Amino acid sequence: MRYPIKMAKWLAGAACALSFAGAVHADTQNKALDSAVNGDQRTPAYVARDKYRHPAETLAFFQIEPNMTVVEIWPGGGWYTEILAPMLKEEGTLYAAHFPKATEVGYYKNSRAKFEEMLAADKDTYGAVKLTEFVPGGNSEIAPAGSADVVVTFRNVHNWMGGNNEQAAFKAFYDALKPGGVLGVVEHRAKPGTTREDMGKSGYVTQEYVIELAKNAGFVLEESSEINANPKDTADYAKGVWTLPPSLRLGDEDKDKYLAIGESDRMTLRFRKPKS
Repeated sequence: MRYPIKMAKWLAGAACALSFAGAVHADTQNKALDSAVNGDQRTPAYVARDKYRHPAETLAFFQIEPNMTVVEIWPGGGWYTEILAPMLKEEGTLYAAHFPKATEVGYYKNSRAKFEEMLAADKDTYGAVKLTEFVPGGNSEIAPAGSADVVVTFRNVHNWMGGNNEQAAFKAFYDALKPGGVLGVVEHRAKPGTTREDMGKSGYVTQEYVIELAKNAGFVLEESSEINANPKDTADYAKGVWTLPPSLRLGDEDKDKYLAIGESDRMTLRFRKPKS
């Protein structure tokens, strides 16, 4: 279709303006993420694991922006919270959906207590974090329904499989997200064909199974990434994924071997909640 010269110039100008605005937006996003990843608030031992966990690349892949509402599922000791909280504190909102406060499970209780201590010790960084609970299969609300732009979970799917709650977990993520929102999943990756029983024992989950769980909950797989892949990981160890660092469950037995392998091979998946 041919346009009059004035219209053609206007369209060209509009296109340039949109392109410029997009570039500025992307630059703002990158600066906020880079600042959070490289900030002084991060624990040195956590920073040492960046070579395995690739936080900047992973969060960029999940399309997290500084003005978004983000839910982090089971943040544990706060490895990703240390990055997400400062990135979102000015314009966005971070919900940290941790273990339930009323629990008899020692690990859950201790982990949550330490996380609460971390938040309280640095109000400037973590004062805006909204602490909620996530009980897969329970009635806890990780965030108001339909309020989140992004839900992220890092190496947790295998934990929910022990109680047969993995499908309920994905349903909770779906409910918390806005239409068009993103679910970002990182998980230890099992070899194709691994049985569900072996997944539960080893901590490794097949990529196909995670995709199935998400699709059953209503999500659409948008893209997968090899950001967190590790081809050295054979995923067939006596103590499962915990044989590798950082756990090193076998202690000094073949320690150098497992250190040379590094942390687990991980899938990185971005799902989308349909807009309608």
